[in-house]
Amino acid sequence: MPAQHTRRALLGASIALAGTGVLAACSDGGTTTDHTAMDHSGTNHAEPSGTTAPAGFIAPDGPEVAAAEKRRGSGPVRKVALTAAPSRLDLGGGRTVSTWAYGDRLPGKEVRVTAGDTLALTLANHLPQSTSLHWHGLALRNDMDGVPGLTQRAVEPGADFTYRFAVPNPGTYWFHPHSGVQLDRGLYAPLIVEDPKEPLSYDKEWVVVLDDWLDGVDGSTPDAVLQELTKGGGHSGHAMAETPSAGARTGPPRMLMGATSELLGGDAGDVGYPYYLINGRTPEDPSVLTARPGDRIRLRIINAGGDTAFRVALGGHRMTVTHTDGFPVRHAATDALLVGMGERYDVLVTAGDGVFPLTALAEGKKASATALLRTGTGAAPAASVRPKELTGQLVTADRLTPDAAVALPGRKPDRTVRITLTGSMAAYDWAFDAKPYSADQRHPVQAGERVRLEFRNTTSMWHPIHLHGHTFALAGNASGARKDTAIVLPRQSLTVDFDADNPGLWMVHCHNVYHAEAGMMTVVGYRR
Repeated sequence: MPAQHTRRALLGASIALAGTGVLAACSDGGTTTDHTAMDHSGTNHAEPSGTTAPAGFIAPDGPEVAAAEKRRGSGPVRKVALTAAPSRLDLGGGRTVSTWAYGDRLPGKEVRVTAGDTLALTLANHLPQSTSLHWHGLALRNDMDGVPGLTQRAVEPGADFTYRFAVPNPGTYWFHPHSGVQLDRGLYAPLIVEDPKEPLSYDKEWVVVLDDWLDGVDGSTPDAVLQELTKGGGHSGHAMAETPSAGARTGPPRMLMGATSELLGGDAGDVGYPYYLINGRTPEDPSVLTARPGDRIRLRIINAGGDTAFRVALGGHRMTVTHTDGFPVRHAATDALLVGMGERYDVLVTAGDGVFPLTALAEGKKASATALLRTGTGAAPAASVRPKELTGQLVTADRLTPDAAVALPGRKPDRTVRITLTGSMAAYDWAFDAKPYSADQRHPVQAGERVRLEFRNTTSMWHPIHLHGHTFALAGNASGARKDTAIVLPRQSLTVDFDADNPGLWMVHCHNVYHAEAGMMTVVGYRR
């Protein structure tokens, strides 16, 4: 069956044909600009195109964006080369899969910079599809945000593109494509921004990346899973498969029925994955951190999954939560954490003596991922181990309080944007306000405003909602933790506040990659 082409795919094709011209037409008659220009070697360069800005809105490469970047400063330049290419990866336990990845490892090699640095990362695209890079959680310049059809032209096969921007805030972040369902392959890696004035004291650091995996298993691909879920349709994908085979219906059925979680308010997910991974390894051949008894260890936990929330615990240990989504919180002790797709948590533990399982339970899906902390001799626990801490005290984001240094100052909102989450599993018509995504959508805001976002979930499914380019305070006031991704439970509402201090066109979307591709995305746009 040929690949299904969605509205965003067709948009991407028109952009490619247009070269450095207009990105997309807005419904009000204006246009948004393409921030790239292509030289004769086929290399994309980050240069303003000089085309007309969207009528009444700040363009991704507009002077206001440049001015905001200048205020961030320009520190030492950290240059990185990254290649996206087909790869065969060993997941452990004799399981090898064909997928797409950054290099020959999973996750991709972490990028580590210091707050205040300028990152200049050149992405070489050796994939059979166009791609992009989104810097999840960073307050960066808009034309580097990596959303094809909105903030840039997609990076075409055989081309490369240099993402260059100041990195203002320390914390645990990550990067991944914002093109179709590519995120559900091996295309992700951690981005760690170190604090030059790090207040925490610890002996070891352990970056822990959680994932649900199906690509290359018995012929499965994320594109085929999206076709299965949408019954061969698809509403508004960024860049669906551009080769006839990539979106074909291959592999066994992956639609998941009957997965439930009280913690998630009911339905736990849409997709049944054959494997759940920590740092690219299955529980039968786990990733291992070696330390000494008594070591103080900082875990940076990232959920890079496509459709799975994880309940995380370290057997035999209590954890102290220090950060969520890169921003510090008042330290909170817990046995376990709930981590939705796109969320990150930093925790401290004091290592015991022995071999301990770090278990990430696929919430509601009756499976788990496992890694090991080894500080002494002894046999590793069974792959199926379920430490008692998983059913102990559990911290969710709404129970955390921001550190005073990052708490959003108290202020009444200047503007309230109300967004209703709509859709169903049966029709797979996930959307905001029953309108599938198109690049001309705008929820207008003005620079300098305190903006309140009110999300009302009318669906029977939970949704992790992510705002690009900003962090918000939960609960709509200064007492809520600072985050960029937060879970909205079924039939419930979530209120968050943010300061409109980063001009441009910014996506808001569900971080379930299949819900997003079905249409659950929209745009917050700064007016001139």
